[in-house]
Amino acid sequence: MTTTIKDVAARAGLSVMTVSRVLNGERHVSAQARAKVQDAIEALDFRRNTFARGLPGSRSFLICLVIPEMIPAYVAEFQHGAIESCRAKGYHLVVLPYETGADATAGGVAGAVASLRPDGFLLLPPITDDQAVLDVLDRSETPYVRMAPLTEPERASSISMDDAEAARRMTAALLDLGHRRIGFFTGPLDHAASVWRLEGYRRALQERGLAVDTRLVRDGEGVFDGDETEVVALLTSPDRPSAIFAFNDEIALAVMAVAYRLGLSVPGDLSVAGFDDSELSRLAWPALTTVRQPVFAMAGAAAELVIAQAEAGTRRVEHRRLDFDLMLRDTIGAPRS
Repeated sequence: MTTTIKDVAARAGLSVMTVSRVLNGERHVSAQARAKVQDAIEALDFRRNTFARGLPGSRSFLICLVIPEMIPAYVAEFQHGAIESCRAKGYHLVVLPYETGADATAGGVAGAVASLRPDGFLLLPPITDDQAVLDVLDRSETPYVRMAPLTEPERASSISMDDAEAARRMTAALLDLGHRRIGFFTGPLDHAASVWRLEGYRRALQERGLAVDTRLVRDGEGVFDGDETEVVALLTSPDRPSAIFAFNDEIALAVMAVAYRLGLSVPGDLSVAGFDDSELSRLAWPALTTVRQPVFAMAGAAAELVIAQAEAGTRRVEHRRLDFDLMLRDTIGAPRS
């Protein structure tokens, strides 16, 4: 007998409406309710597919892209690349934005697995390292590809670039110009790239025999508004840096905006470099120096990998690493003596 949403509701001790909200990935559901629905889904082996209900072994031709609720600038380019790759293979991309948290994201993914029965998932940081989400996908045997995972890299296929080497080379470019006091803004602490980019920054300084001044390293949130207070504090410190390298372009642009308000010229008084080569970096004035991350190509490669797994019926692990470029533009120069 086919299991229905009513059976799930009865098993979870919740209303059909609440179960429906969980299955549809709605946010206004308690973590406790999500957990009960997820447990009921797994216990009953419930699989609701609105597109191909009742057809055993059929594919939905849907790939789900799971992104954090606070969306970084590069996500739009990633989404575009994934859509292009999916279209070429006859698939559709479904974007699932979820608030990060111990239960909310995993519950939303479990609901999507049950309601949409997608052929695969693409996971962006920090969800790529969310153990609860990975457990849900492993239990459901749904193929997935992780973008730049930090933990358990052999657990599933992944796409990445050498963030540490890219950060090392950008820091080295600033050192070559004569900068010795280089500030660094990290990204969210649960973002793997934040760890690697900080490592590359430190490595470049150590290679030149320079100590890492922890006062010049500040924690950032990765968004323009969220990091403004820390930027002001660093640029108004008695011994401010002559250059700042930021985790991403959004923080770099926040640095430039604060510098102008404080009467500092870029790059005359302060050199600034970012990471990603987002559209914002090319629209900024002066044009922002940044690391070009091949986001579009990475998205396309990730979609190709997960579709290949879905069509082959296997979850064979494969890792691909793409190249990066330094885009040395107008926001860096030699420091004033």
